[in-house]
Amino acid sequence: MSLTPRPADGLGYANPILDADWPDPDVTRVGERYVLVASSFNRSPGLPVLVSDDLVHWSIASHALDRIHPVEHFELPRHGQGVWAPAIRFHDGLLRIYYPDPDRGIFVVTAPAPEGPWSEPVAVLEGLGLIDPCPLFDGEHVYLVHGWAASRSGRSNELTVIELDASGMRAVGIPRTVIDGDRVPGCTTLEGPKFYRRGEHYYVFAPAGGVATGWQLAFRSTSPWGPYESRIVLEQGETGVNGPHQGGWVTANDGSDWFVHFQDTGAFGRVVHLQPMTWHDDWPVMGEPREGLPGQPVAGMRWSSSRATTQPAHRDHHRFASPAAGVPARSDDFTGTSLSPQWHWQANPRPGQVTLQGDGTLVLPLRSNDSGNIRTLPQVLSQQLPQSPTTVTTSLRLDSRVEGARAGLTVLGSEYAWIGLAVIGGRVQVTGGVGPGHRGDRAFVESAPVASGAPVDLRLRSRSDARVDFAWREGDGEWTGALLPFRAKQGTWIGAEIGLFSAAPYGSGDTGEAVFGPVEVAPAATQEEPHRRGREAAVSSKLPYLEQPHEGNRA
Repeated sequence: MSLTPRPADGLGYANPILDADWPDPDVTRVGERYVLVASSFNRSPGLPVLVSDDLVHWSIASHALDRIHPVEHFELPRHGQGVWAPAIRFHDGLLRIYYPDPDRGIFVVTAPAPEGPWSEPVAVLEGLGLIDPCPLFDGEHVYLVHGWAASRSGRSNELTVIELDASGMRAVGIPRTVIDGDRVPGCTTLEGPKFYRRGEHYYVFAPAGGVATGWQLAFRSTSPWGPYESRIVLEQGETGVNGPHQGGWVTANDGSDWFVHFQDTGAFGRVVHLQPMTWHDDWPVMGEPREGLPGQPVAGMRWSSSRATTQPAHRDHHRFASPAAGVPARSDDFTGTSLSPQWHWQANPRPGQVTLQGDGTLVLPLRSNDSGNIRTLPQVLSQQLPQSPTTVTTSLRLDSRVEGARAGLTVLGSEYAWIGLAVIGGRVQVTGGVGPGHRGDRAFVESAPVASGAPVDLRLRSRSDARVDFAWREGDGEWTGALLPFRAKQGTWIGAEIGLFSAAPYGSGDTGEAVFGPVEVAPAATQEEPHRRGREAAVSSKLPYLEQPHEGNRA
């Protein structure tokens, strides 16, 4: 089954509903609104909180962490560390997000509304390797389930429950392993649990088998402590949705049930899907039902005003509005005086790291911390690279006399490429490279001097196979392309990102600045091929396309 990245004609929605990296989503309902939270790892601010009126069209309401804690530790990029899979619940008038730091423990933050204000994090449990927490507020009792990261604790493939006090912020019981994946046939890498109660039964929804190849399990018991029986309730089946992975169950305003989960797409990260969900014999049925088999993901749901149904895309469904783009805003005209919520840094920012005066420009002062590897720079201002083919444009002026100072537009993952301006031989020149290399980036843009003080337009275009080409131009001139395309590669537990950066070599002093114009992020359109300079044949053997093997499981 082929999935379209955006809603197609005649569909109420098409999967994925969020076509970029929103890892490990969980969702709850507060009144008439739905609230979604995702992992953020080392990115700051952390814990993005999204809101929707229909489970399809989403916008960013806030970030629950304005800095990643401990603050000083995360002032440098700590790829793969930080905020792992969270859970969100609304209880006693407060939204509560429980999140793990696998190197420190499990924490909770609270707010009266998705927009905040969010409290400072409180440690609920301390310890190495505690991951993927989810609370269950059950009358007078509060329980917390979590998984284990073998990389920190030596334990994995098991789920543990502990009782908390009435506030949900302090453990009062003894932890018990309630589900041992080694005792479940075929179960490996059991993680990402979500805890629920329905009627007389307690349920733990948890994926297994790995993010790129796994399936979704449901565990059921009449006690939170077990014993639990299990059933696979969602798997890839005959679809192209590999490893439908962890997420959350939410009951809509009309009483229908839905399951939000992610799909690992490699370079584009973990995109978000929405599955209809029903119940049969007190077991959840997710996605498209199959006789005698687990459900499989749906491509989307049709819209009908005549009747209610929960059938997949080849039938009708009534609740969703007509198709429309439902992703959070990506473009930014920089007419505000603070960063828009789609942006984040690769580490906690320092004061003065960015200046916005509301005049359509964004200023990044040069910081003398450049070792030649963009992945080591905390001052990369980023957002997710969409899965849909995309064109990104901006303009750049570099005001510096520091030899080696540079700024530009990048696609950043475990490997990266960039195009921009640098001071070379005392002059500002267009340049760019791919990295990280052993002694700095490898050039893949032929250097060319630009008029003093003049801005240069920069462009990148991505394709559905993760290939990205870069180009530049002066004024209204022709676009000049980089010597070769680049294949984006995922980072550590996250997808590739679009980024703006500026830096100067170590020891040079913070002198000068990079001035960026508005950033437009739009669906890719057919455009003229940029002119490529004559050295392509000479360097092509040195710069092959960069392959992107799947990374292993997080734990």
